[in-house]
Amino acid sequence: ERTLVWTDPQTGLQVRCVAVEYADFPNVEWTLYFKNTGARDTPILENVLALDTRIEKNGVGDFVLHHNKGTFVRADDFEPLTTTLKPNDELRFAPPAGRPLGHVFPYFNLELQPDEGVIAVVGWPGQWFADFARDKDKGLHVVAGQEQVHLLLKPGEEIRTPLMVLQFWRGDWIRAQNIWRRWMVAHNIPRPNGQPPRPLLTPCSSHQFGEMVHADEASQIFFIDRYLEEKLNPDYWWMDAGWYVNYGKGWPQVGTWEVDTNRFPHGLRAITDHAHERGVKCIVWFEPERVTPGTFLYTNNPAWLLGRDGGQKLLNLGNPDARAWLVNHIDHLLTAQGIDLYRQDFNIDPLSYWRGADAEDRQGITENHYVTGYLAYWDELRKRHPGMLIDSCASGGHRNDLETLRRALPFLRSDFIQNAIGNQCHTYGLSLWFPYHGTGTDQTDGYDLRSAMSCPHFIACWDMRDRKLDYDFLRKIVRDWRQYAPNYLGDFYPLTPYTTSNDAWIGWQFDRPEAGQGVVQVFRRPDSIYESARLKLHALEPKSRYEVTDIDKPGDKREFTGAELVEHGLLVTTPAQPSAIVMTYRKVN
Repeated sequence: ERTLVWTDPQTGLQVRCVAVEYADFPNVEWTLYFKNTGARDTPILENVLALDTRIEKNGVGDFVLHHNKGTFVRADDFEPLTTTLKPNDELRFAPPAGRPLGHVFPYFNLELQPDEGVIAVVGWPGQWFADFARDKDKGLHVVAGQEQVHLLLKPGEEIRTPLMVLQFWRGDWIRAQNIWRRWMVAHNIPRPNGQPPRPLLTPCSSHQFGEMVHADEASQIFFIDRYLEEKLNPDYWWMDAGWYVNYGKGWPQVGTWEVDTNRFPHGLRAITDHAHERGVKCIVWFEPERVTPGTFLYTNNPAWLLGRDGGQKLLNLGNPDARAWLVNHIDHLLTAQGIDLYRQDFNIDPLSYWRGADAEDRQGITENHYVTGYLAYWDELRKRHPGMLIDSCASGGHRNDLETLRRALPFLRSDFIQNAIGNQCHTYGLSLWFPYHGTGTDQTDGYDLRSAMSCPHFIACWDMRDRKLDYDFLRKIVRDWRQYAPNYLGDFYPLTPYTTSNDAWIGWQFDRPEAGQGVVQVFRRPDSIYESARLKLHALEPKSRYEVTDIDKPGDKREFTGAELVEHGLLVTTPAQPSAIVMTYRKVN
């Protein structure tokens, strides 16, 4: 880590750059801080850029930008895109309303030549922007930062820029993505007790009880016991929105963070204690930033809220008093109710609230302090609860920027669930960048289940009151998933083009070279006329032999050399429409 400091003697404005160079990866990161150390307001600061660089090609040809869609809550959320930047082309990226993955994705991979490039990532859980402007010759100007900054700083006041990360690479762009994934595992995603997070099964009863609006103590204990009775063995039991006092208005009535003792007379503690006695931990949902009329925070602490009277408001995490109250209150609930994992949702677009609170000479200040406070809130919770995981959610995947993912895991990557093609496509797009993400379903057939279980976190939403479900099959599906899911934290290789088409095949490979094993997942969609696909695998040792096993035909093992699988490919055949095939492999010599 290196810290560079400049101070303007006339105004007392201090600029501090905190940069980190990684010895084990070709990555560098930095954040800039601006502080008024003087006795008077600073002049206006504007055009503050976290990144401002010109990249020049060594050879002929165009720049190629690999990027992704953000979330629209659709099947094509996180779709990987490739854009060629020709002379004088310009691209601008910015979310529409303050949540960083709304419609756009703050992760970019720029090819300078076919065998050389740079990854650039903007870490900002707010309104970021990035511009890529090609000149008429061989240069590309890249800038990024908080979208709106036009403000003075008061004495003692400090703001910061988004976190910027660059990763320089040679080889090919997919290899670069896997180096990024490895860097994420080694240095970024939460590591409870010093270990990378493992695949987790976290069932809930949300589909049966309107999230938790119609749930009670007895129903939650019943569902926990039924999962255990059927030997499905949850890692966590998930209690989602609606467990708190909501005045009969449903789960979106948020702002009174107290357990509804009419439905839970012994608090959530009776449920969490019951789960703990049986070896199951518990997740509980919160949405502390959104505050609706008639709730405790709305009525008693209006000075802490952003927004107009009469409508829903935003708890201002940039207000130290509001943040201190929230930390202490949530900390108490986590402890008193025996909650093991904190899930934070964010179902509100914050940009209009932030900008509506800014004066003309303070544009961007509310957002900046809010973002800093949001990160500080999570840091304090993690300090008070070491080893506790946080689940990030913002209507699904709207807030999974790098700063957030350094503190939390996206257990529900998109609010578009219960759709096999959507789940396949979400895994394909997100796995280029995120080694850990999750989704859920209440479906019970193999095609839908394996589409949803193509990631390291799975939320089972089965109705355990129905004793006629094929529990033998569900046990097999979960057992199989637990066997191959550790490969999800390995390297990721697409094996087919990305497509949302219903008449195609789609597939990929997760490979762990250190373990000499991996998994291939392939999906024949309902309208595909093709019964076979030959898929060329990646990164296998040419002379080594690999044993390949269809997870549904464990006795049918085949051996190939690495060269055969890479050069000629693995033939996958299925007469079923649709069909989900999972094949594991391991090095045997």
